[in-house]
Amino acid sequence: MSHDSYDATGGLAPIEELDREPLRASGVIVEQERGMLPFGLIHGESLVATAAWAAGEAGVELMDASLGWDVVAEREEPLVLHDPLCPMTPPRFLGHCVRVAVETGEVVVGVRPVTDTVKETRDGDIGATRDRDGLVALCSPVVLPAATVAALVDAQQAGAIPADFADLVADLRARGLPIRFEEAPAQARRVASEEDIAVLEAQTRPS
Repeated sequence: MSHDSYDATGGLAPIEELDREPLRASGVIVEQERGMLPFGLIHGESLVATAAWAAGEAGVELMDASLGWDVVAEREEPLVLHDPLCPMTPPRFLGHCVRVAVETGEVVVGVRPVTDTVKETRDGDIGATRDRDGLVALCSPVVLPAATVAALVDAQQAGAIPADFADLVADLRARGLPIRFEEAPAQARRVASEEDIAVLEAQTRPS
């Protein structure tokens, strides 16, 4: 699973917290290529179950990951790909991303600003420090508008759609699809270890 910083120069949009009714959307909790970590516990529930609960609260109808995207294309609905390694992503943010995807026709990706120092490397040598202002860390979700889902049905059925979100975003860009980054709240951060889960649990424990 890749956790590299992603160049988002010119592509980061602020979240607008709006109280609106959720739009209809289909969704999948993407467990593939994530090992056993999605089945770890946070606040007494698995990361997968926690992510599924948030999607349901956002009005997303979850479907089995084994189903083809033609099912979603027939419904003419956007598709929410939600990463269980971002288990505390708020339902409100998921719903916001769905609405933005519907209104703009763009692929919407949840991201967090990069806070760590990022160094360039060349031939194994450490080089200059990169400007963090143009970098983001991929979180969740990735929301595909209905037209994009329909266009990718054949590719998905052929197994050509990456499960890793960094690879997925790169693939979608290579296909010429417009991508919009939406800044996710802090609790939507990605976890990469049991230690990360413990930190996130402490940060999101009700006071």
